[in-house]
This record gives sequence, structure tokens and C-alpha cells, in this order.
Amino acid sequence: MIEAFVLVVVKPGNEESVYNELLKVGNIKEIYRVYGEYDIILRVEVENIHELDKFHDEVLRRIRNIEMTETLIASSYRG
Repeated sequence: MIEAFVLVVVKPGNEESVYNELLKVGNIKEIYRVYGEYDIILRVEVENIHELDKFHDEVLRRIRNIEMTETLIASSYRG
């Protein structure tokens, strides 16, 4: 299982519509609107890296008003 955090920048004025569209996606376990450089943060769970690629290609890239994303894959390192 891969857990990733996706930081999303939305075209100004479209935050609510993008947020509502993302609410419908099954792999997204948590979603937050935030202040600052990014507009939305997602916590995503997928089975493998192929599924994460698919999530990017078939979900995020198809949402019209997303300008940019940055994906952070959570590490299992427990120091």
C-alpha cells in the first residue's frame, strides 16, 4: 500500500468546484482546503506505484481547473 499526499494548486475562483469534484474520488482518504501556496491537500491511498500513476493520469489531469500538483509519497521509515 502506498500513501501519498498531493498538494494542489487551483485556478483562482474554482477552488470549491475542484474540491467538490475531488470529494467523489474513492482513493482520496482525506481532503482539506488550505491557505498558502497550495489550495487543497489530499491524502491518497493506492495499492502500488502503477495505481498512483493511474490516479494522476485519470483523475487529477482530467480536472480542468487544476493548475499544478506536487505529490509526496509517505515513507515507511520509522527511525
